Parts: sequence; C-alpha cells; structure tokens
Amino acid sequence: MVQLSASVCLLGGLMGLYLLMPVLMALTPPSMCTALKTLNNSLSHRHRYMKHNFPLNYTIMVHYEEVYKLSNIGKMVKRRQGVDDLVLQRLWFQVNQGVLKKIIRVLPKRHPSRPFTAELERRFKDVEGLFVQSHPSEALQQELPEKVQDKWDRLTEEPERVPQSSWRFSTPKSLLDNFCHTMYCLFSDCFTDTDTEHDYCGASRRRKGRKKDLQPES
Repeated sequence: MVQLSASVCLLGGLMGLYLLMPVLMALTPPSMCTALKTLNNSLSHRHRYMKHNFPLNYTIMVHYEEVYKLSNIGKMVKRRQGVDDLVLQRLWFQVNQGVLKKIIRVLPKRHPSRPFTAELERRFKDVEGLFVQSHPSEALQQELPEKVQDKWDRLTEEPERVPQSSWRFSTPKSLLDNFCHTMYCLFSDCFTDTDTEHDYCGASRRRKGRKKDLQPES
C-alpha cells in the first residue's frame, strides 16, 4: 500500500509537470507583446533622457546583480541546471524593478528626465501584470535554482545589510541599455519583425555582451 501511494504521488507530480510544460514553452501572449513593444518605444528615447540630461560620467550605486547583461544570461544558461526562460524572465522583472526605482530616486522632481522615467516604470508595471496573468500561479511559485535564488535574495536584502563589495556604480543609460537588450533576448518572439533585426540571444553576444547599442535612438 505504501509503494502504491508513492507511485500515485509520483505519477501525480509527473502529470502536473506535463500539464505545465505547454505553458512554460508557450510563446509570449499577444497582449504582453503589445505591452513590451510599447515599453520598447519608451526605451528607444533613453539616449536623450539618460545621457544628455545627466552630467558627464554620472553614475548611481546599484546591486552587483542589477548590472544584468546578456553575458549574465549566457553564463546562467551554460552553468546552472534548471535555468529556463521562465526563471530568467522572473529575474529580469525583479532586477529592473530595482533599477527603475533607483534611477527615479536620484532624480529631483523638476529634473527633465523624471517624467520619462516615471512613464517607463508605469509601462514596466503593465508588462509585469500581464506576465503574472499569463502564467499559472504554480509556475511562478516554483522553487528557483539555488544560484538564482541567491541572486534573488541579495536583490531583496535590506540595503544596510549589503556588504560594500556588492555595490557597483553604473550610468543610468548603461542600466537601461542592459534592460533593453536582455528584454530583446528573453522575449525575442515579440521582436521578430522590424523592431530589431539583431539576434540578442546569439552565443557570441551572450558571452561577450554588447559593446554598442544597435537599436536606433532618438
């Protein structure tokens, strides 16, 4: 009887995973792609608002994990078992939520880049809401791989408890460049048309990162 119960539990677990697989492997819903493209339209103006409106070489302090580049994605995919697109997308939202908050925090109320950044944050939250709606709660509550969980924990740790060695200085524009390029990679099925002709998830770009922003900016 004990063996039978164990077999039933195992079968139930496998069936649950089987039912989740189509969801995890499904393309991004059209509504979310629309929201991502709207977000991308805002990001296309980042050169003007995140470079021209800041002093030369201006940087802000962020978590080491918030410098989230294409090369970071490549390393996690290559070295960690259990890191799939859903895990990387969840981490992308967590990282860039903090990035946008930190940029807004340093902007005075009358700063010319504040309305742009506030709008960017609103559109980001719209995308995040659609992301949550498009996945069953079981998928979003799945345990993260250990190394990814470590990153997640550091991102949510109280600032005063973060060691000095875990902080980095980065320019607002470079943070939004990373935001944009990793978005193209992790939600590539939404950007298969003329939005971007470049393979941001290509092996060479994952390994080396991007030295130059290939997306036209205004």
